[in-house]
Amino acid sequence: MLRQACSRRLLCAAAAWFAAVPSWALDGPSGAVVLTISGVGMKGEAQFDMAMLAALPQHSFTTKTPWYPVAHKFTGPLLRDVLAAAAVGAQGKLIEAMAVNDYKVTIPRADAQQRNVILARLLDDKPMALRDKGPLFIIYPFDTAEELRNSVFYSRSAWQLKSLLIK
Repeated sequence: MLRQACSRRLLCAAAAWFAAVPSWALDGPSGAVVLTISGVGMKGEAQFDMAMLAALPQHSFTTKTPWYPVAHKFTGPLLRDVLAAAAVGAQGKLIEAMAVNDYKVTIPRADAQQRNVILARLLDDKPMALRDKGPLFIIYPFDTAEELRNSVFYSRSAWQLKSLLIK
């Protein structure tokens, strides 16, 4: 009897978990992989193509940055939404972002939770080419808070992003 109840509890828990995960998160990428996420507490790695990232809720803001002479509109999913979709069960308080050119930066996971950091896939409503800091760019909403306009947060904005490691 105990074995049956435990088995049913496990099945119910598994069914609830699958019901809570969006269906697109269960499918693998059908296009070119543009982002890989791995880390502590994850079983394997999560891979995303652009269609999967576009399926997440999209957010936009316009902000000035040190890299462009004028403010630009950035659009994409919130970093916290990408992490939630990929890292079911992931643990860790740090995110190591790696760019195509091997630039690495460590971002506190709290930034993703407390700030509206975007994993931008569009710049002024257009996809970003590799030569234009794309195809993915972690970007902070610098114009929303004075404390974001400094070298610490500028350095956490990784363009040409290829992977995230939860540590």
